[in-house]
Amino acid sequence: MTPSPPVAQIGPESRPGLENRREIGQKPGLLAIYLALMKPKIVLLLLITTAGAMFVAAGDAPDAALFGWTMLAGALSAGGANAINHYLDRDIDVHMGRTSRRPLPAGWARPRAALLWGILLSVVAFLLFATQVNLLAALLSLSGGLYYIFIYTLWLKRRTHHNITIGGVAGAIPPLVGWAAITGGLDITAWGLFAIVFFWTPPHTWALTLVVTQQYARVDVPMLPVVVGEAETRRLIVLYAWAFVAVTVLLAALPLFGGIYLATALVAGAIFMRGAYRLRRQGSRPVALSLYKYSLLHLALLFAAMAADAARGA
Repeated sequence: MTPSPPVAQIGPESRPGLENRREIGQKPGLLAIYLALMKPKIVLLLLITTAGAMFVAAGDAPDAALFGWTMLAGALSAGGANAINHYLDRDIDVHMGRTSRRPLPAGWARPRAALLWGILLSVVAFLLFATQVNLLAALLSLSGGLYYIFIYTLWLKRRTHHNITIGGVAGAIPPLVGWAAITGGLDITAWGLFAIVFFWTPPHTWALTLVVTQQYARVDVPMLPVVVGEAETRRLIVLYAWAFVAVTVLLAALPLFGGIYLATALVAGAIFMRGAYRLRRQGSRPVALSLYKYSLLHLALLFAAMAADAARGA
């Protein structure tokens, strides 16, 4: 690992998250707090990739009961891993403006409660997958959560700037779960869906880190721009964006994908590349934030297009 540049250490007298706690607002209800611990926006995106994979694997709309159980168990599994991530990152979340309003740094929930909530959700999710879907889907979902907790959060995140490229495996597992839920196995198409999310993750995440580089530097987390600089990060965003777009277009050659998906991959990919090159030229935080937000839409559109093709018989 390339050593990160020295960063200012924060003592108890300088805690940005706590200084602004009075600006966080009124404490939400208990249900809202526990839902927030699950990171529902992230869960929604993961469910979209799971659902898209199910439609492609089924070649049509999947069985409604199977689809419902998979979505419920997937939401609980992802939410459980996210709640445990809240617990493990609580020491740095309080110092970052982007995360200081989360339930733990805001003082709305106790760390132990977040940890127990995450474990409970993960156990229930595994049992639902194993009893209502199939064992392979259960094991894949569990492996994704464990990878996110132990490989990414505990091992990679605070040790190496390769944290996102290696840690991205966790976020790419939900399409495998969706595929296994329908077929009981995995094939080349399933791994192609995995590759879409895997190559999407670095440019998506690095665009965000460019917006909050100083916040990561303050807590000594070696995200890419903290270690290699913003110019090199923008260059790598372009390279990984090309890899991501290439994978999305190449997958259209498989017989399970149709015209809606191909058109979406081409148009959405062109917009994404335009944004990546714009970011490399201008390097401003508003442009980085714009690319980050668009990347969320881009991934959702790709998997929605897969589902649309499958629903009309590709």
